[in-house]
Amino acid sequence: MASQLPIPSAGPTPNRPSYRTETAPPHTPLRPMWACRSCGQPWPCGEARLLLKAEYEAALPALSIYLSGLMYEAMRDLYQLNPHDGPSPRDMFERFVAWGPFRRSILEGR
Repeated sequence: MASQLPIPSAGPTPNRPSYRTETAPPHTPLRPMWACRSCGQPWPCGEARLLLKAEYEAALPALSIYLSGLMYEAMRDLYQLNPHDGPSPRDMFERFVAWGPFRRSILEGR
């Protein structure tokens, strides 16, 4: 059955946040490791999160959609790099989506 399912197309291009300086690399992800080009932290780093929230201030649902698409891309890349010891789906969700504009406390769901 799985062989009959189509392969999903590529997600969004990881080119945000769009803020740039002339002296430092942008806080965008370096694929396939998904590390920040500027500081080397797992992307989205703290600076990228701040810049993304500022950039998408008027379109918060678009930020959630963008981050969800990048989470899919990161999962595909990271699991191809290390299929036996990749990050858990929960870790990926918390890294990419849970910090975003529509987050809720984990206790609210109980």
